[in-house]
Amino acid sequence: MKLHIESESKVPIYIQVEEQIRSLIAAGQLRPGDQLPTIRELAADLRVNYNTIARIYLDLDRDGVISTQRGRGTFVAGVPDEDQVARKRQEKLEAIVYSALDEARALGYAPDEIAEVFQEGLTRWQEKNGGKHPY
Repeated sequence: MKLHIESESKVPIYIQVEEQIRSLIAAGQLRPGDQLPTIRELAADLRVNYNTIARIYLDLDRDGVISTQRGRGTFVAGVPDEDQVARKRQEKLEAIVYSALDEARALGYAPDEIAEVFQEGLTRWQEKNGGKHPY
């Protein structure tokens, strides 16, 4: 399983990793029954905190994406349904936005300043992409 962390990204590491695992499953690169690395192995491979990977596995297990079997390992449970994908996609977007808002607030920006810059950026992005989603 090949995962990549963008250390300069504003997206938290746990969201980057969780989204990549979900994407690998959705794309069929990880199939139901495939075994995932242990929490300790993946944490060491990615050079992240053990608790970060434990949180990711817990979230994925809770959502039914993976199944942890005590003494045997962690396995892909199946491809998430469209509602799960949509919900996680929305959660990721919210995490990105809230992270940016928290950083802007910590730097002393007022809500109206943030809203103005966000709206200008969104307008420029839509003009650049012809109002269409870039994917």
